[in-house]
Amino acid sequence: MPASSAADSIEPTHSTSSAPPPRKGFFRRLGPGLITGASDDDPSGIATYSQAGAQFGFTMLWVALFTLPLMAAIQEISARIGRVTGRGIAGNIRKHYPGWVLYPIILLLIVSNTINIGADIGAMGASVAALIGGWSLLYCAVFALAIVIVEVFISYRKFADIMKWLTVVLFAYIITAFRAHVPWRHALYYTIVPHIDWRNADYIAMFIAVLGTTISPYLFFWQASLETEEIRNNEKQEPLKAAPRQARRQFERIRIDTYAGMTVSNVVAYFIILTAAATIHPHWTQDSIRTAQEAAEALKPAAGRAASLIFALGIIGTGLLAVPVLAGSAAYAVGEALKWPTGLDRKPLDARGFYGVLAASTLIGLAINFPAFHINPIRALVWSAIINGIVAVPVMIITMLMFSRKKIMGPFTLTGKTLRVVGWIATAVMAAAAVGLFITWKS
Repeated sequence: MPASSAADSIEPTHSTSSAPPPRKGFFRRLGPGLITGASDDDPSGIATYSQAGAQFGFTMLWVALFTLPLMAAIQEISARIGRVTGRGIAGNIRKHYPGWVLYPIILLLIVSNTINIGADIGAMGASVAALIGGWSLLYCAVFALAIVIVEVFISYRKFADIMKWLTVVLFAYIITAFRAHVPWRHALYYTIVPHIDWRNADYIAMFIAVLGTTISPYLFFWQASLETEEIRNNEKQEPLKAAPRQARRQFERIRIDTYAGMTVSNVVAYFIILTAAATIHPHWTQDSIRTAQEAAEALKPAAGRAASLIFALGIIGTGLLAVPVLAGSAAYAVGEALKWPTGLDRKPLDARGFYGVLAASTLIGLAINFPAFHINPIRALVWSAIINGIVAVPVMIITMLMFSRKKIMGPFTLTGKTLRVVGWIATAVMAAAAVGLFITWKS
């Protein structure tokens, strides 16, 4: 079906009799959920997980298990909203809530995503320089320009296929863990038995950082918007409010896709924490790990050069996966909020504002790495985590309220009762984490 000219233009048409599409193979059925989950393990996230394992050892392993159902629930809810309404999160907030709710969230999302993009591009450039030598800023510039060109000039379908295959690089971190000398019985104990040191402010701060890195607001915007892309790029599909007969199969696909993506994300996070705990924690000092590339270097003495090399290559691959998602989610949010034409399936001249935001956030992120701007990338990451923690709570509250409104979800308002309960639990946990973040920051 032809693309329309507005961000929220996938309106219900009336084809309630659309026949369900034929079933596909498992990997072919994965898409928005897999890409979203895999992109969560970006270089800045790798740095956070590495620092968690290096500083606190195996006692942080349980967090990866704990966050999986919470992350999966809020992402599935976001995807359902996109599939049912044909609009992304920002488009639905704009339509059903006042501007004073929408615009501060969008502004904070852009700031946070841009800082995160800068940190990720910096880690990618530094990793290449560490592997082959040369000027890291040059590599940063090459990565940034290549990502912008791919997102602007390659069709959505090709882009989605590239992103799906890039998720394979995440297995680098699982391989690295098996090259380290892990005391598996000890690790399994701390995976199953939660350990929280309430008297240790550093431990609580790290717990909050891991939680905020795992459940990030840009992921909600991205997955919901990708569902609208899927509708636009398939003539047989429509928003479920217009084609309710497609609902059962689409909800099944969304659940499988989302849980596959979030499981990959959390398994990789688990193995990064595990590797750092086994190799770096015994020799940990305050400055052992500050960036993802420092984690790769720190692996050499204990796990060998091969493990360090695999880890560094993984940083480059995950950066290529995450930066387009960060830039794209910002572009979708701004475009939907301002009623611009949005979508990676559109030609550049047909969606200049959308692609302009995408390019600007990437290039400004690149600029953060240049000495002229005097921006400390480590401090920038700290501020990014703080902003993410602040933004996640209102976005999750509004997302949960939208999921429960008949005006938005139509006949699907009463579906997913268990999902709704887990979604509110995830929201409460993030709200508590945000409060804890301020308490810890003050202390």
